[in-house]
Amino acid sequence: SIIWQTSDPELLHRKSINSWISHQGLSSKMPDPLDIDVEKRPWPISNELSSLIKGIVCINMIHISPWRCTKALFEESKNYLNRNQFLMLYGPFLRKDKLTSESNFNFNRSLKLQNPLWGIRYLENVNDIAIKNGFEQSKIIEMPANNLSVIYRLN
Repeated sequence: SIIWQTSDPELLHRKSINSWISHQGLSSKMPDPLDIDVEKRPWPISNELSSLIKGIVCINMIHISPWRCTKALFEESKNYLNRNQFLMLYGPFLRKDKLTSESNFNFNRSLKLQNPLWGIRYLENVNDIAIKNGFEQSKIIEMPANNLSVIYRLN
């Protein structure tokens, strides 16, 4: 009963998403992916779609984009969410009070070699951006492969 509105700024990725939607037999239930680049604002979301949004899920983005994209994600998300609705981030994070796994340390190094503006973000720094934009951290869920799902709710 959930309708997922997927998005990606890369045409090739949107074609892949559409292929998976079709492969799973969900073409009649899921709209085509939107071309959303978090830094290009406002996001191309119609008023009709905007009124249907219950939450925003961002998977594996903030570590493979410049820090300014994380800021843009929170700044723009608050324009589409109502009080208590959520923004969920999934991916690897560093934490100042917890030892970083060897795999995340190596992954972070490889990301920075690909692009010096990329890298695994400190959860505390992401929380600071969230708070500045009216969100509070609601829940942290430990996931496989040293990833986290972090749920923020709009105040």
